[in-house]
Amino acid sequence: MRVGQAGWSVYKAYDAAFPTVGTHLERYSRTLDAVEINSSFYRPHQAKTYAKWADSVPAGFRFSIKAPQELTHARRLRDAADLLDPFLAQTSALGEKRGPLLFQLPPSFAYDAAVVEGFFEVLRARYAGPAVIEARHVSWFTPEVNQRLAAAKVGRVAADPALVPEAAEPGGDTSLAYYRWHGSPRMYYSDYGPEALDGLYARATAWPEAWVIFDNTAAFAAMGNALSLKSREA
Repeated sequence: MRVGQAGWSVYKAYDAAFPTVGTHLERYSRTLDAVEINSSFYRPHQAKTYAKWADSVPAGFRFSIKAPQELTHARRLRDAADLLDPFLAQTSALGEKRGPLLFQLPPSFAYDAAVVEGFFEVLRARYAGPAVIEARHVSWFTPEVNQRLAAAKVGRVAADPALVPEAAEPGGDTSLAYYRWHGSPRMYYSDYGPEALDGLYARATAWPEAWVIFDNTAAFAAMGNALSLKSREA
């Protein structure tokens, strides 16, 4: 189980849990073993930037990377090649520290078999590594769609709050689970209590490999939740 948050800012309230010296990323990576890069959703980063980040963290640390919004929200997975190529080239500078690619879809994106299969074909012609989709429309949570995701070796994010009960559990590719918790009941703000984290720990550790990313960063709850969940491994 890898545990982290969206972004690597170290908040003052949790300073004691991290080394005192280094950049935020250097300090963060000495305590937690994963992070989700969200800035890549808004703008591209040069390969040398990814390489610098990779060089600044321990060998066992991993990055997941959120795909560009131009690909997921503007083009809605259509005509993906000219956007995927630079994204994959840039992030390849992370080397072995590159973890799953995250494709978060807009809530209005209903499942379209032709579009999705076309995207998977383009993606898998270029990239064989882990990939997950955060679907946010009810049409994605059916046995048929789950089978199609599994066939493409693409995971479906387990989100909280969950749109439907099936959305709370990982789907698609069974080799990797990706939990993305946004805060509940107030998204991006709410803290998770011990009972919720105990349940999450039990579910995540049942998988061959699991990522748990807290996105409830608006009031800094994500870091406390990540540290608390990680402490259950001790």
